[in-house]
Amino acid sequence: MQIISSAEEMENFGGRLARACNSGCIFYLNGDLGVGKTTLTRGFLRALGYTGKVKSPTYTLVEDYSVAERMIYHFDLYRLGDPEELEYIGIRDYLDEEAICLIEWSEKGKPFIPKADVEVQISYDGEARLLELRACSEIGEKIL
Repeated sequence: MQIISSAEEMENFGGRLARACNSGCIFYLNGDLGVGKTTLTRGFLRALGYTGKVKSPTYTLVEDYSVAERMIYHFDLYRLGDPEELEYIGIRDYLDEEAICLIEWSEKGKPFIPKADVEVQISYDGEARLLELRACSEIGEKIL
């Protein structure tokens, strides 16, 4: 378990995950609204050299970033009405083995999204964010 006390610490943690990620992988970022999933993603992207604005793709479902010769896709499935909608947006086109995918609200996309390499569960206890990480594949074990 990791304890995060500020947005800066959450961004730093996202950066550590990015630096440990040497290949394509899928991260599930789970937790309630406002716990810091997009902040973690911002730190992930910044660590790889992205300098633009990082916003939650709540209404667009996905934001794509080309960073350091990698494609990184940030999904937010919160507003997804039916997981089958992912087929209509061409989810398979995003999920090549070289891409990095950070998926918020992953439970809303099953069974149309692949299994995670790393699951990050974020909760808030009133003072700090608590992160629980779980490797779900060999790639995930190498990252963690």
